[in-house]
Amino acid sequence: MAKVELKQPIVEEISGYIKDAQSVVLVDYRGLTVAQDTQLRKELREANVTYKVYKNTMLTRAFAGTDFEPLSQYLEGPTAAAISADDATAAARVLGKFAKTANALEIKGGVVEGIAYDANGITAIGNIPSREVLLSKLLGSMQSPIANFARVMKQLAEKGGAEGAAAPAAEEAPAAE
Repeated sequence: MAKVELKQPIVEEISGYIKDAQSVVLVDYRGLTVAQDTQLRKELREANVTYKVYKNTMLTRAFAGTDFEPLSQYLEGPTAAAISADDATAAARVLGKFAKTANALEIKGGVVEGIAYDANGITAIGNIPSREVLLSKLLGSMQSPIANFARVMKQLAEKGGAEGAAAPAAEEAPAAE
């Protein structure tokens, strides 16, 4: 069996992962302990991110002709790919958080929603809260004025409503004449 025939299934596997991916982040994992690597893989799995180590030539072939082709410039040395199909910032968020505690993990670069970023850009994207957190903050800010209005209306009702508030104004009006 020729070498090309052996490599083709691996390239197809990578292509299958990146076909519907919203983001791919490449990292250099040299220097991570087994415990750190196990913890990283667990956190990525919980975030629904695929994390695999491939040969750079396989990644280069799979990235060719896709939105992820700019990542070929980062394919030097040991490389692991974190691929997220659901949440565009999940891979960057988990890797960025983990890199703060494990200095050996080096973010090389990535592509998020079709835009290529260097290590600094991926780190910045990793600081963006998740979609769920952003939605809860939005709903909280929308709910706050409504809740305040309801409290004011309740206080007015307890004091006698609008009639109680309008009565002193009516008494002052005849006195002014």
